Amino acid sequence: MATKALFNTVVNWFIRQRIDQIQNFMDHPIETQKGILFSQLFHAEDTEYGRKYGFNSISSYQDFKNKVPVVTYEEMEPYIEKARQGQKDVSWPGYIKHFAKSSGTTNARSKFIPISAESLEYCHMKAGKDMVSIYANNHPENQLFNYKNLRLGGSSELYADFNTKFGDLSAILIDNLPFWVEITTTPSKKVSLMGEWESKLKAITSEVKNEDVGSILGVPSWMMVLLQRVLKETDVKNISELWPNLEVFFHGGISFKPYKEQFKQIIGKNINYYEIYNASEGFFGIQDRPNSDEMLLMLDYGIFYEFIPMDQFHYSNPKVVSLEDVEVGKNYAMVITTNGGLWRYLIGDTVVFTSVNPFRIKITGRTKHYINAFGEELMITNVESALSKACEATNSAVSDFTGAPVFMKENEGGAHEWIFEFCEKPHDLERFIDIFDGHLKSINSDYEAKRYNNITLKRPIVHIAKEKLFYNWLESKGKLGGQNKVPRLSNDREYIDPLLELNK
Repeated sequence: MATKALFNTVVNWFIRQRIDQIQNFMDHPIETQKGILFSQLFHAEDTEYGRKYGFNSISSYQDFKNKVPVVTYEEMEPYIEKARQGQKDVSWPGYIKHFAKSSGTTNARSKFIPISAESLEYCHMKAGKDMVSIYANNHPENQLFNYKNLRLGGSSELYADFNTKFGDLSAILIDNLPFWVEITTTPSKKVSLMGEWESKLKAITSEVKNEDVGSILGVPSWMMVLLQRVLKETDVKNISELWPNLEVFFHGGISFKPYKEQFKQIIGKNINYYEIYNASEGFFGIQDRPNSDEMLLMLDYGIFYEFIPMDQFHYSNPKVVSLEDVEVGKNYAMVITTNGGLWRYLIGDTVVFTSVNPFRIKITGRTKHYINAFGEELMITNVESALSKACEATNSAVSDFTGAPVFMKENEGGAHEWIFEFCEKPHDLERFIDIFDGHLKSINSDYEAKRYNNITLKRPIVHIAKEKLFYNWLESKGKLGGQNKVPRLSNDREYIDPLLELNK
């Protein structure tokens, strides 16, 4: 008892200190970001990348924009590969020992994202502490530190290659967690680092069903799979019967909207839901207020942020702005410079600012994951809103989905084709489609214009997926667990055609 009391005292002291620091960057965001940029440039000026682009001669943000190019992963890859083979001082000082293997989508080709000691400690690890600090500050009555935190990562084996290690980000984090975190989390490190998903899921279920869990952390789709497995193996009606002290779900990786009602039902009581925005490249946002759908952009993690307005994204020389010049309500592609050695790196995510005092954001999608085959500019946020309306009106629930265009042929108009996997099917699919289509028209004027009289776009084509269609397809690709998912929207038919074939 004395040990637990001491632990809670130390934690609460840390929380107070950190909340003050967060408030400081909220009050001084531009100064914080400028400090990050010039600290990064100073640290990396003697690296290969720093010498190539003259970091030591950069004295203003305008210099930085003029001298250092915005790059994709493909353009950064030669430098990353040198570091992965054990070269030092490539794009960040010293040796990079860890690389997070990430495909970004379900493509076979993998990315290797450098995780420096600085990005591990002052970005990813720091964010984990902040997530808890913000929650505890918002809910002083919380009992978070009296019960176990259930973490659910991806396929978590680490592999040695050259003089470095690579694997899922979750594996790197778990392998480097301090001992006190291991004491407060479940499943054990041994089980968390298992590689094969089905065996791992079985082992996790075996461990966690006997624990007293107060919080859960993971990607909604995979957490739902785990909770369903736990219910199946225990003699309870819902999760709250098994874990009566469960109070919060920290979730990220995909939108929570399609899953919210499912979690309410399977948990069986009201709990708190907090969204986080993290990726292999860095940790970017944390929901800082209860019952909000916005996240605070975290400005002191060693990441300098820039943004490209999406209406200019495909220009040969698009406008790029710093945090100082962003506008509320505008859709931006995010560009990051990190303490892992990524310089003006296009991460591929799009965000919209809901506030600039402080800077809060919502994730709107991916630069590549949208449908714009006919000028309809259909974004994931449009689709999720329309799905929510259709499900609510027809007492149905969608667990997974994907959509893509059907291209025009001769005198025939095009269409959008969808595969929806329902956990609760609508009794009237035609009504579901009408509501879905109608709401898309009401919130997207470009879509409405293309749907006018079925001239350009016909009524949506909808297929009901077989049970576990998406799961089985991901399994066939070796992509179970973690943040792996089928892209919800695609401007081509790369994903939908194989799924339709499997659905026959």
